[in-house]
Amino acid sequence: MDMLLVITVLIVALALAFDFINGFHDTANSIATAVSTKALKPRHAIMLAAIMNFVGALAFTGVAKTITKDIVDPFTLENGSIVIMAALLAAIAWNLITWYYGIPSSSSHALIGSIAGAAIAAAGFGALNYSGFLKIIQALILSPILAFVAAYIVYSIFKVVFRNNNLSKTNKNFRLIQIGTAALQSFTHGTNDAQKAMGIITMALIVNGFQSGDDIQTWVQVSCALAMALGTSVGGWRIIKTVGGKIMKIRPVNGVAADLTGAAVIFGATFIHLPVSTTHVISSSIMGVGAAHRLKGVKWGTAQTMLVTWVITLPISATLAALFYFILNVFL
Repeated sequence: MDMLLVITVLIVALALAFDFINGFHDTANSIATAVSTKALKPRHAIMLAAIMNFVGALAFTGVAKTITKDIVDPFTLENGSIVIMAALLAAIAWNLITWYYGIPSSSSHALIGSIAGAAIAAAGFGALNYSGFLKIIQALILSPILAFVAAYIVYSIFKVVFRNNNLSKTNKNFRLIQIGTAALQSFTHGTNDAQKAMGIITMALIVNGFQSGDDIQTWVQVSCALAMALGTSVGGWRIIKTVGGKIMKIRPVNGVAADLTGAAVIFGATFIHLPVSTTHVISSSIMGVGAAHRLKGVKWGTAQTMLVTWVITLPISATLAALFYFILNVFL
């Protein structure tokens, strides 16, 4: 029993570390447009994002429950503690690699791929809950497409509505609005991304016999919210530079359109309890705005790099998790 408790505490620590890394890895996306247009100073943007992520993380638990039970069944998972530990190590490793190179990859893809890869290594492909897993994959695929199309439409409407306005005055007004949209996007980020660590901690509590249902305990919710807020406060400047400047040259009106669209898609997913890649939703929103503004103004090379990373994250994180599982299985 003592050993089981030690392993559970270690898993909780790894999950909070993942959430902390997610904070500086992914949360940069939610404030990148506001920083790049100088609507907010970097320090103020990070403080705002940290507070709103914390509030968002405490607001919902539906996505956490999806992570807990829809990829694999924690009540029947073979070698569950090792599976969860391997998944977290793989997701953390991939997040740090992509953060170092400034690539806005998805923490969601990394975690979901890692859980699947470690579970398959432990018990074969039959370990997956295919109905839930495929539903999650569909959400990960469709959400960036929806964000791109919606952002294209929203910015096209903006162009018609504000076509006769003075450009300088319009940008000044939209720079003020961007403070609100950056806060909104940070809040929605917290409602979706922070819940993923909550879900995996709850999975560990079930696997190790410390919990009998899939309800998210208050201490789990608060600790994950704090970990993400602390990670956000560290900042993720490498990714801010990519999202805020290497996709397109962003003006305040572009930023507002992208922020509103990204927030709407992320919150919509949270409302129906589905995890999505906030990184890819926000980046796709910026691309949609850029395509509507001027097709040649989008730096499609950056978009191509992001797309490649989007495709390879699931299989690479799954493979890493399987390797970690086999290594841990020798020692635990």
